[in-house]
Amino acid sequence: MTIEPEQWQLEGAAPWLYERYLVPAVTLPWAIDLVERIRVSYGDRVLDVACGTGVVARVAAARVAPGGRVAGLDVNGSMLAVAHSLLPADGAVPIDWYQGSALALPFLDGQFQIVLCQLGVQFFSDRLAALREFRRVLVPGGRVGVSVFSDIEHNPASHALSDALDRHLGQGASRVKRQEHSLSDVVELQALFAASDFADVRVETVVRTVHFACTADYVRVQLAATPLAAQLAGLAPSERQRLAELLHADVDASLASYVRGDGVWLPQEVHVALATV
Repeated sequence: MTIEPEQWQLEGAAPWLYERYLVPAVTLPWAIDLVERIRVSYGDRVLDVACGTGVVARVAAARVAPGGRVAGLDVNGSMLAVAHSLLPADGAVPIDWYQGSALALPFLDGQFQIVLCQLGVQFFSDRLAALREFRRVLVPGGRVGVSVFSDIEHNPASHALSDALDRHLGQGASRVKRQEHSLSDVVELQALFAASDFADVRVETVVRTVHFACTADYVRVQLAATPLAAQLAGLAPSERQRLAELLHADVDASLASYVRGDGVWLPQEVHVALATV
């Protein structure tokens, strides 16, 4: 399988750290929001594309029982290994896991009523091809829900960390972090769905607040449980520690207004695109 260089890849310990730290703090609240916004219900057949460690699929699996079906697909085998290892919630339907590309979904036409993709489309090498695949595997009248981060300027933690990376590692060091926000233009997002022949396209901009114990925890998780881990893997432990301290000092100063007595509360802004076949 060919892995596109811009795809969001995690290897080694990073997928486990992602599941342990980033899922409860960040992706689980957004997963619940997406599943509720698309109105997943009992009996639905749901596909979670770019599922990572499976948080959206697990939320959906509890909603479709009894009688529904949930499948999760990701190109990254290491993330899927974590997904496989996690037990479903009591009463949830089993989840079928697939390794494959969003650009060539391994399913027949019209197999699903709902396709979801959380914070993933911006990383695809051919976004239009992926959206057309989403449409192909949906039944007539089926629904799609996609979330992407909005402008980095509206996501202060990402903005602060990206600026700090460029400052201490050189211009462009933050490319993988800024890529999270590369589909932030609402007009571009709407046009992508229109070009894929979806109907009733609407984009809702949503703000949630995520919590970390301190800014040092936020920086530590970003360096260990995101693609930044691979980017910094060649550094000696002492260099990595020094860099973490420098980044933390910068991020801490930038996010001072978000710090309270019980930690740091960080606003995140996401565009959620909803459409039908």
